[in-house]
Amino acid sequence: MSNDTDPLDVEAVKAKLEALRIEHRDLDEVIDRLIERAPFDQLQLQRLKKRKLGLKDQITKLESHLIPDIIA
Repeated sequence: MSNDTDPLDVEAVKAKLEALRIEHRDLDEVIDRLIERAPFDQLQLQRLKKRKLGLKDQITKLESHLIPDIIA
């Protein structure tokens, strides 16, 4: 078996990934609702977008751990 990743670790990563995706989607909805209310707090919007971007980075990083390297 060439995959040295523990199956339990893979499941933990998948669970974390799903939690991050849910939080990312929820933040998207919060941002949409905030924008609909004029006037809205620009600083709060910036913070939410920054948090959302951070989540996206974490999601991408975890996904790359799950996908085996095809190019050596």
